[in-house]
Amino acid sequence: MKIEIPEVKKLVYNMTIPIRWGDMDAMGHLNNASYFRFLETARIDWFHSLGTVPRPEGQGMVIVNAFCNFYRQLEYPGDVLIKMYVSDPGRTTFESWATMARADAPDVICAAGGATTIWVDVVKQKALPLPDWLRAIVS
Repeated sequence: MKIEIPEVKKLVYNMTIPIRWGDMDAMGHLNNASYFRFLETARIDWFHSLGTVPRPEGQGMVIVNAFCNFYRQLEYPGDVLIKMYVSDPGRTTFESWATMARADAPDVICAAGGATTIWVDVVKQKALPLPDWLRAIVS
């Protein structure tokens, strides 16, 4: 199943990650698991930039699903430009999206992924309403 990133979304963060030799697979391109690692790295880096560090106590964001569509190969050497977007805020959730392109060809999307992000009480493992400060960012 292919999930498309919506046209209506809000850019909230971007970062560049170098492709390491060890990120490649036997076919000579970025291993599929590495795409998910890069998406996670960008998402967690964005969370840190908001002052929301995932930890086992208190409240915070977690994801309840994740996907990635692969369009073009990414290969070593190079840097990956990841742009993070958000959309569709709900009472306790919002959608997070990301595009991945080579930094030297930023308009050529090589992969795109996303995740449903939920605000939770980590200890109680219960969804909570998005805090007003976060709702302002994701709206």
